[in-house]
Amino acid sequence: MNILILNHYAGSPEMGMEFRPYYFAREWIKMGHRVDIIAADYSHLRRKNPKVDHDFQEEVINGIHYHWLKTGTYEGNGVKRALTMFRFVSKIWIHAKKIVFQLQPDVVIASSTYPIDTYAGQKIRKVSGKKVKLIHEVHDMWPATLVELGGMSKKNPFVVLMQIGENSAYKHSDKVVSLPPLAKEYMIEHGMAPDKFVAIPNGIVLSDWENPKPVPQQHKMLLSELKKNRKYLVGYFGGHALSNALGVLLDCAEQINDPAVQFVLIGDGVEKKRLVEDASSRQLDNVSFLDPIDKRAIPSLCSYFDIIYMGAKSSPLYRFGLCMNKMFDSFMAGRPIVCAITTPNSPIEKYGCGIMVPSEDVKGIITAIKEIRNMTEEELVAMEKRAKKLAMEEYSYEVLAKRFESIFY
Repeated sequence: MNILILNHYAGSPEMGMEFRPYYFAREWIKMGHRVDIIAADYSHLRRKNPKVDHDFQEEVINGIHYHWLKTGTYEGNGVKRALTMFRFVSKIWIHAKKIVFQLQPDVVIASSTYPIDTYAGQKIRKVSGKKVKLIHEVHDMWPATLVELGGMSKKNPFVVLMQIGENSAYKHSDKVVSLPPLAKEYMIEHGMAPDKFVAIPNGIVLSDWENPKPVPQQHKMLLSELKKNRKYLVGYFGGHALSNALGVLLDCAEQINDPAVQFVLIGDGVEKKRLVEDASSRQLDNVSFLDPIDKRAIPSLCSYFDIIYMGAKSSPLYRFGLCMNKMFDSFMAGRPIVCAITTPNSPIEKYGCGIMVPSEDVKGIITAIKEIRNMTEEELVAMEKRAKKLAMEEYSYEVLAKRFESIFY
């Protein structure tokens, strides 16, 4: 089959995030399909953006045909970013006939953060004479995220436009693939027929775990020294933003009263400078900060940790469930997870891969760390086996791509 993915921000391992379109495309190519991705020339998620001279400039990366659209650059979440969204969607909409003629897609996956890309997908299906199967893929719950997390009014024209787009996507797509696993009822309320819903999360790349990159020398020196000094490492890797509520970990470090426990935070973000200064002013010697690392070095990093920490500020958005990449990485690492996020039906709890506590619950986090620290070797080995089995059987991209492919027909 010819599979066409419309994803404004699509990247690759060399460019940087986002990785999902690349990983699925690579698996589908192994199955014998052709995959084309239409993406924008600029994304704030990428470390490196392609150099693009003209619209629909083609580049083949590991067998995947990328077609780049010039949409312009932006910073932050202002008007300029919104304009790039409209340029991306309108260019595909205008050139739908050309896309159908040249790429002859059998399946179109409208797959971006924002829902209005459904109009581009719907136009391609219409031009094809409705021979194309249209799948809408939901990464983030827009516009709910804009309202509940971003504080925007439901009456804001941009929010209203996104809501109309979301409703249209749920109503007119053949299938709706959701990364948030518990979004079905919400989507039904917004026009989706119940039998359209399919939950397919992000996953893990098994080859990254078979041949991991080493951690940078700076990281290796610090982590090796801490382990040499018999420190019990509670590790966090990922963004340092307000939504990650990492100040809670500093509170834990201040209150834990166990000199063996060391908190290690790896990553970057707008909050990092403030967190470093806060830890310094509190004289928290049991907190270490390190720079972000290559995604392919995450397996090597996790091998140093005794516990992997996940957390977030309390938000009604977590009623849709957890779908964080670090959760799947933690499963594959086989490390116990302490997750401080208020959310229902977590696989961490369901499969016994760690301990769940409410968001920003300092005492709960400390209690969970102590509980895991006091587990026997047999209990820890059993938890490791459960987590790795779960990762390989449910969350590898090879397994997820087959599940995704089953809805193409």
